[in-house]
Amino acid sequence: MAASTHWMATGAAQSVLERGGNAFDAAVAAGFVLHVVEPHLNGPGGDLVALIAPADRGRAEVVVGQGPAPRGASIEAFTAMGIPEVPAAGALAAAVPAAVESWLSILEEHGTWHLTEVLAYAADYARNGIPCSPKLAGVIETMAPHFREHWPTSAEVWLADRIPSEGDLIRNPSYASLLDELAVASSSTSRTEGIRRARELWRGPIARSIVAFASRPHRHSDGRDHAGVITEHDFAELTIAREEPLVRSFHGVEVVKAGFWSSGPVLLQALGILESAGRSRSIDPSTVEGIHTITEAMKLAMADRDAYYGDARDLPDTAVEYLLSPDYCAQRATLIADEASGDFRPGTVPGCRPFIPPVSEPQGVPTIGTGEPTVSRNGETRGDTCHVDVVDRWGNFVSATPSGGWLQSSPAIPGLGFCLGTRLQMTWLDPTSPSALTPGRRPRTTLSPTMLASAGTPVAALGTPGGDQQDQWQLLYLLRTVVGGYTPQEAIDAPMFHTTAITSSFWPRVRSERGLVIEDRVDPDVLDGLRERGHDVAVSSGWSLGRLSMVGRDPLSGILSGAANPRGGLGYAAGR
Repeated sequence: MAASTHWMATGAAQSVLERGGNAFDAAVAAGFVLHVVEPHLNGPGGDLVALIAPADRGRAEVVVGQGPAPRGASIEAFTAMGIPEVPAAGALAAAVPAAVESWLSILEEHGTWHLTEVLAYAADYARNGIPCSPKLAGVIETMAPHFREHWPTSAEVWLADRIPSEGDLIRNPSYASLLDELAVASSSTSRTEGIRRARELWRGPIARSIVAFASRPHRHSDGRDHAGVITEHDFAELTIAREEPLVRSFHGVEVVKAGFWSSGPVLLQALGILESAGRSRSIDPSTVEGIHTITEAMKLAMADRDAYYGDARDLPDTAVEYLLSPDYCAQRATLIADEASGDFRPGTVPGCRPFIPPVSEPQGVPTIGTGEPTVSRNGETRGDTCHVDVVDRWGNFVSATPSGGWLQSSPAIPGLGFCLGTRLQMTWLDPTSPSALTPGRRPRTTLSPTMLASAGTPVAALGTPGGDQQDQWQLLYLLRTVVGGYTPQEAIDAPMFHTTAITSSFWPRVRSERGLVIEDRVDPDVLDGLRERGHDVAVSSGWSLGRLSMVGRDPLSGILSGAANPRGGLGYAAGR
C-alpha cells in the first residue's frame, strides 16, 4: 500500500511493490519522483524527516534528514553583512542539502533494489515530461518576472519558451542527466557499494558544481545580492543520523514522532493536554467547544515549541521528560478558559529559560491552503512540502515528509536542474533562541511525519504538508480516528481547521493573536459560536486545508489499508 501527495509518486511506489521491491525501495523511488512532479514543494537541494520501521526491528526509528547550517553561516557573519534576519530566498538561507543522501541511506541500509532501478521512474519523468499541475503552473507564473530579471538559470529550467499552463508537459533534462550519472556510478558493482559510489559522486563533482554557483552573488529576498557560504567541506561533513523517536500513548494508541529539533513533540504535547482537558471539556472537532479546546491546546503546545525547541542549545533529558509528562500537560490544560486567549504563554521548565520570539504584525488573518506554497514575486515562501507513506506485505513501514529546495528557493544550478533550499529562515539571529543560527547545528524544522503503533508494533503511517499546520491537521486526524471512531478516509475528508495564533516558522514571522482558519463546510452556527468565544475566524474554501495521507496494516490479519487527500486533486492511495 502506498499513499502520497501526488498520484505519480504513489504510482511509482506501487509499481516497485508489485515488482517485488519492499517499502524502502518503493519510498525512495517515490521520493525522487516527487522531486520531478512537485518541484515547487521539494527538491534534491532540500531536506526530509522520515520515520522508518523495518519489520525485523519491530519498532520505528527517525531518519534525521535535516541538514545543518553551513560552517560559514553564523549570527556574526550575517550581522557583518547587515542582514537583520535570514533571507527567505537565496543561497544564504540554505542548510546543507540532505534529501538525496537521506533517500540513498535508507535504500542502502534497508532496500533490496539497485539504485539504477529505483531512479528509473524519476529519470523517465524528468526526461519525457510530467503534466503541469495548476499549483505548479501558478508558482512558475508568479516567479517568472523574478526569474527573468534576477535568476536567468531558473528561467532556463522552468520557462523555456513560455510560461507553462495547466496540463502542459514539464521536462527537466538537466535533472534527468544527473539521475543518469548517479545510476551509472552505481551500476558496475554490488548494490550497496553502488549506492556508496553514487553518494561519493554527490559529495564530489556535484557538490563542487553547487558550491561554485552558490558562491556567486545573486538576488536574495531582501532585495540585495549576496553570495552563499556553503562549501564542499559542509557536504563532506554531513551525516544522516538515526535516532530513537519520542512516543506518547493516547487512548491506547502509541504516537511516534521525531525529537525536539523538529516540531514533532508539539503533537505529543497537544495530545497530553487534550487527554487531561477532555475529562471536563469536549474535544470533538465538530463542535464549538471541541474546536475551541483543541485550538487553545495547540496554542499552548506551540508556545512551548517556540520557547524551548531547537538544536542550537541542547535540551536536557529532564526538560524533555518534563514537557511530555502527564503532570505538566495537566497543568497546561488548566489554562484553557472559555474565551480565546490572545497571549503567548509558554510554560516554565525547570533549568530552562524560555525564548520569547519577536514577531511582525500580520496583515489580516493568513489563510494558508492545502500545504502548497504562498509565494511572492521576490521568492518569499511559506507552507510548502509533500509527503509519502508506504507499507509492504512484510510489515515494513515508511512515513516521509520531504521539503525544501523548492524551485522558488534560489536560482537553479546550471546543468543540475535544481536549487538549494531555504531552511535556515527558520533560525533566529538571536543567540538566546533554541533555534539560533549556529554553524553545524540543524534549524528547527516543521517537517513532521507520524507513525502509530500498538504494543510497539507499527500499525499506521501518516503525514501532510503545510508548514506550521502539519501537526495541527494530524491532531484532528487522530482525534477523529482514535476517539471519534472515524475511518481514516472519513477523518481526512472531514472539515479541517488550524490556529494562526502561533509564531510562523517562515518569513515573515507573524502571529495572529486569536486567528483561526476553518473550512466553510463547518456549520454556520459553529462559526458563530467560535466568534462569540473571541476567535478571529477566517473561513477558507470547503476543500482547502491539509493534504493528509496514510497507510496502515493490521498486525493480526496483515490486511493493509490506505487513504489519501482529495484536496488539490493530486493525492492518491493505491494498493492490493
